[in-house]
Amino acid sequence: MRFWDGNKSGASTAHPSALVEPWRTRIKWSSGHIPNTRVVSHVPGWTIFDNLFVLNGTVFVVTDFPSSIPARLTITSTAVDIFNDKDAVNSRTPGDREMRVISTDQAQKLFGSSAELIDGVTWLVNDPPQFITHYYHWSAELFFGFWRTYSSLDTTIDEMGKSVLPALRRIFFVHADADHWRDYALMNQWVLRSAFPSLTTEFFYDWEDRAAMGRPMMLDRVIFTDRAAAMQGHHFLSTGRTASEPSALPGSAHWWSTIRANVIRVCGLDSKIVGDMAQTPVITYISRQEWGRRMLIQEDHERLVQELYKLRDMYGYEVNVVSMDKLSRREQFALAARTTIMMGVHGNGLTSLVWMRPSPRATVMEFFFPGGFARDYEYTTRALGMVHYGFWGDEYFTSPETPEQAYPQGFQGTNIPIDGAVVARLCHERLLLR
Repeated sequence: MRFWDGNKSGASTAHPSALVEPWRTRIKWSSGHIPNTRVVSHVPGWTIFDNLFVLNGTVFVVTDFPSSIPARLTITSTAVDIFNDKDAVNSRTPGDREMRVISTDQAQKLFGSSAELIDGVTWLVNDPPQFITHYYHWSAELFFGFWRTYSSLDTTIDEMGKSVLPALRRIFFVHADADHWRDYALMNQWVLRSAFPSLTTEFFYDWEDRAAMGRPMMLDRVIFTDRAAAMQGHHFLSTGRTASEPSALPGSAHWWSTIRANVIRVCGLDSKIVGDMAQTPVITYISRQEWGRRMLIQEDHERLVQELYKLRDMYGYEVNVVSMDKLSRREQFALAARTTIMMGVHGNGLTSLVWMRPSPRATVMEFFFPGGFARDYEYTTRALGMVHYGFWGDEYFTSPETPEQAYPQGFQGTNIPIDGAVVARLCHERLLLR
């Protein structure tokens, strides 16, 4: 079944697809004809394989041309928690327990003449739960990078997100249990279940169950992701974002539209209309004034709100001043999907920018303590084809003139300055674009 399935209102209900789909549970081969593993696509940390084998928890790449396989260090790791000291870095280096590249003769001896078949498309997440349980690191990094990788196989995705890609069937969280992929705000599961309603998930104990059977299994197609392996890439070294590596792959300018359309559709919104430039521009200020850290100077916050309301009264823009944690999940997704300009102090609430509709006006404005800068939301904004501005009080900057990443004293504090009049003036300039 294709990922994008159109209106089925005229379809017959006499023969549901589940009843006519072939039941493929095992693959057999004669001597010397074992299926070879194929690397469909690869950048560090993000690899698409066909015919990938697993036995006793070890991944096997079967090929008589080992030089065609990317370096193991750029595919997988030991999946330990990621820290930056030398010993920690060395501890991530994979060995034969994690992955082996073997010949067809070796595979014949090891696997025999058959394997259990895991059919369809699988996403294998070889990350520890260290970062998975955070809304930004899930939706704007891990899931973001996964879809950028997989969508590279369909460069025809249009603005409404229509794609010919087969739907993702399952995820293997090899090192996480069922409680350690959800985030505290419950956003991760909403994103996943709305993007892929039929998807199933397996976890650490399921992976162990399969290993304990002592039978080889072959995955039809797998998107193999590994955070530590992605850190070997030069795009990561320049951005600090593991999801930046797949940007080197081919892809549609509308690659993310498939996910956005499904997520906001669950909120009852029509992706063809929501966020369109013909609609009244929407400015959303995500406030952190009750969080206790990374907050604006209170007087600056109040002045910013006043300046935004002046824009509303003078030009008819819709202005929303919100604390995301006070909104339901549905309200958060719906508001972000309608937003033209999103702004706020650096923080998790800005993750909602991924549900904005890219357009010449679509803008993210991020407030930092002067001298501080983080690339999290700046990179994500640009990857979606939108414009990001960072602010230091009354100064602002945008790519390619961004500063080096820095976290000075005051970055996490409650005295971050902002000039509301400057912000409002830039908002109006952006909204005049056609």
